Amino acid sequence: MTKAKYTLEYPFNSSEKVLFNRLSTASGLSEWFADDVFVSDNIYTFVWDGFEQKAEMLSRKTPESVKFKWIDEDSEADENDFFEFKIRKDDLTGETALIVTDFAPEDEQEEAIELWDTQINSLKQKLGI
Repeated sequence: MTKAKYTLEYPFNSSEKVLFNRLSTASGLSEWFADDVFVSDNIYTFVWDGFEQKAEMLSRKTPESVKFKWIDEDSEADENDFFEFKIRKDDLTGETALIVTDFAPEDEQEEAIELWDTQINSLKQKLGI
């Protein structure tokens, strides 16, 4: 099934360094993104309700962006099977934004966006925002 790219932007009242830590480390990601996260080399294992899913960290540019590619043994390699976090700081206003890029089948995008909204709200709560 073909996946379509979508991008979401969330305002954050947080320092880039603190936010980046929550997006790029196992301990940070386990606070809001998954129940638990383990890292071995560049492979992150995300655990939700006992279910595991692995992703490879493709790139990391501190404190600007981190990109993960899902590893799925059951399906063909798909270049659109990644998700990315970018932190953008507006030099003029000083506002920080988190930009999430992900892919989902078009008929599942609305649900995927709702899931990201829920996850990002959890992240904001953990940061005290």
